[in-house]
Amino acid sequence: MGTMTEKLSPSITNMIRMDHTHVLATFHQYEADTAPKTKQALVNTICVALEIHAQLEEEIFYPALRSVGRHRETIDKSPGEHDEMRELIERLRAMRPSDTYYDDTVMQLMRTVMHHVADEETILLPDAEVWLADRLGELGMEMTKRRLQLAAPRAGEIAYNTVRGMPTTSMLVAAGAVLAGTYLFKRSGRTRWQA
Repeated sequence: MGTMTEKLSPSITNMIRMDHTHVLATFHQYEADTAPKTKQALVNTICVALEIHAQLEEEIFYPALRSVGRHRETIDKSPGEHDEMRELIERLRAMRPSDTYYDDTVMQLMRTVMHHVADEETILLPDAEVWLADRLGELGMEMTKRRLQLAAPRAGEIAYNTVRGMPTTSMLVAAGAVLAGTYLFKRSGRTRWQA
């Protein structure tokens, strides 16, 4: 029986699915006619997320699956797919969004990620939920702790790219909501104090 914290922690399989969703959603924000600074921020967000995700899988998820003897062939090819992603990430980091093959390289990275995600979501994750059922919370907690260690030195970079990658309309809506909330808060405070 796991601790209460392990029970409340997202399972390792749900965390992996959340990572996949985050990266794929960020890819879908990328468009060829997007401003270069926004392209760069989106690609930076994708690259950091993939680097952290790959390291977490290699350190925690794949060894756990190996320990129960499941899907060795799929697990054995996954680090190679991670290496392919890392090579494309390095290539993108050496380029500028205005470079001729930048968009093509982003699309190549997206195709590689989609193939990798498909293998994990259809083969590895469902089996992990059966074969590692009693450890999913514990492994999720371990992954959470390790993610914080990996992300902490890059927190500024992550925040900067998140803000830069947001569509202008989203930022304007968020700013408007903050201003409206501030106005209502101040107004309700005055009414209470004056009454």
